[in-house]
Amino acid sequence: MKKKLSIIGGGPAAFTLAAFLDKQKFEVTIFEKNKALGRKFLVAGKGGFNLTHSEQIEALIERYTPSSLLKNTLLKFNNTDLRDWLDSIGVPTYVGSSKRVYPKEGIKPIEVLKAIQAVLIKNEVHIEYNKTWTAWDNRNNLVFNNTELVESDYNIFALGGGSWKVTGSDGNWMSIFEKKGVTTIPCQASNCGYHIEWPSEFILKHAGAPLKNISISCFNKKQKGEVVITQFGLEGNAIYALSPEIRAELEKQKKAIISIDLKPTLSFEDIVSKLKKSNSRKTTEVLKNELKLSPAQIGLLKTYISKETFLAIDMLALKIKNLELTVVNSAEVDESISTVGGLCLSAIDSNFQLNAINNNFCIGEMLDWDAPTGGYLLQACFSMGVGLAQHLNTKYIK
Repeated sequence: MKKKLSIIGGGPAAFTLAAFLDKQKFEVTIFEKNKALGRKFLVAGKGGFNLTHSEQIEALIERYTPSSLLKNTLLKFNNTDLRDWLDSIGVPTYVGSSKRVYPKEGIKPIEVLKAIQAVLIKNEVHIEYNKTWTAWDNRNNLVFNNTELVESDYNIFALGGGSWKVTGSDGNWMSIFEKKGVTTIPCQASNCGYHIEWPSEFILKHAGAPLKNISISCFNKKQKGEVVITQFGLEGNAIYALSPEIRAELEKQKKAIISIDLKPTLSFEDIVSKLKKSNSRKTTEVLKNELKLSPAQIGLLKTYISKETFLAIDMLALKIKNLELTVVNSAEVDESISTVGGLCLSAIDSNFQLNAINNNFCIGEMLDWDAPTGGYLLQACFSMGVGLAQHLNTKYIK
């Protein structure tokens, strides 16, 4: 006889779990609070649909904080496995110049979602919409919309984090867990803009300008990439990847010092040599013509170093390689791409089962882990869904 399995939430971790569960063993129902699956999944696709990243699995694992949470799961269903599966359901992928993995050109996010939904139909997954989980009853059965009772053999929660509330990912579920004595951690912004108090004259000239081909360091971690100067501060992949380090510094001392290398492809000695050999008399022209620095990069130097330093070759070269800025805050949670916090990792076992409630599991962004943008967030959710499906398929023998 089939076991009844309820999945609460309709994001990537949820629908991948449902796609990989054995339909001969489980009667699966997804309960989604919205009118459709994958709203946040589709929103993520608007900014460049990174399904995963192509780097070697050992390096990929180290992108996660903590990496120990996801290591075994990622090894069981890695980025190559994901691409193979997507290809098998009609979603071929390719590796872009950034080594991020995208659907083949012309395939839209909604088409990817429809391909996955076709798998769910084939796997005889039931989907109920407009179902908001509001409680467990005193026998740990699920309660939806305050009054509707659902009894299951297994409950799997994939409720998301706290960002992009418009998609339904609001973190309101935490209070229900807390009533059961399950430890939660308030959600904090990750992969978000970071606030720098720019001088007014600088931001009037350079708001919206990109800083390309740079690297940023914080607390012994360095990330190459690019950022955009905004009225608020800085946004972009080069600073998103430093979210754990910046967040830790902000918590500890209410500010975080970041260091920008404006020319990571050149050594200090190379820069000094180019500056000294230039025939240009004006330092600004030397930076523009010899080092190919942008107006925004030159503007940063002029704003944050003294005139004497700007005109002294060795001192200027040091600042080009190490220009320090102070971050004073992060963007609001709902403005972030992802969040950390949620369910404390000590509340689950190695198979994502709640220690406090047997046969209840939690996966996806609702757990307290972190990863940069570029496909890592989705890969983790896909891997957790598949990993839990494999565990349950093995655990339950008809």
